[in-house]
Amino acid sequence: MTPVQFTFSSAFILGLTGLAFHRTHLLSALLCLEGMMLSLFIALSLWSLQLDATNFSASPMFLLAFSACEASAGLALLVATTRTHGSDRLQNLNLLRC
Repeated sequence: MTPVQFTFSSAFILGLTGLAFHRTHLLSALLCLEGMMLSLFIALSLWSLQLDATNFSASPMFLLAFSACEASAGLALLVATTRTHGSDRLQNLNLLRC
């Protein structure tokens, strides 16, 4: 494993562990998801550059577009949750109550 691959795989693993173990606020969970998506984007971009494959060159752009859509939907959920519940703490959210 090259140092570049190790760096991006460890960035993905750090985002995953942050998402798994540090779930107190919705904003921190969204930031961990964004870190995971950005590490995947950079790894996929470098992979397509290393292979010199032109058919994989559009894949990082699609991933970046889906990441932007995921971030905007997450921020909309964060604003709606903060307005209805008063905070973004995940422990205060009860999904069974409207």
